[in-house]
Amino acid sequence: MQERIHEFVLAALAEMNYDVSEVTGDTDLGPAGLDLESLALADLSVQVEDEFGVKFDLDEMETTALMTLDQFTADVARRVAAAPTAAGSPA
Repeated sequence: MQERIHEFVLAALAEMNYDVSEVTGDTDLGPAGLDLESLALADLSVQVEDEFGVKFDLDEMETTALMTLDQFTADVARRVAAAPTAAGSPA
């Protein structure tokens, strides 16, 4: 599941015109790496919410900016696994 999330996030970032050619799992989403601004983080979060049926709170954006790509995808995978409808959703 985490690999699928990883691929989705990279595709979403590419569609948002971010250069993902050298992005690895250790790349930070925030200023030390991809330098996603709050609007881009919100856009990415909405796309992930829509695709995987998870929810992010607005106050989580600051924390998300400090995550690496692997940390973010692991967090999303954990949320998907914990979602009550995960067993019945067409993933």
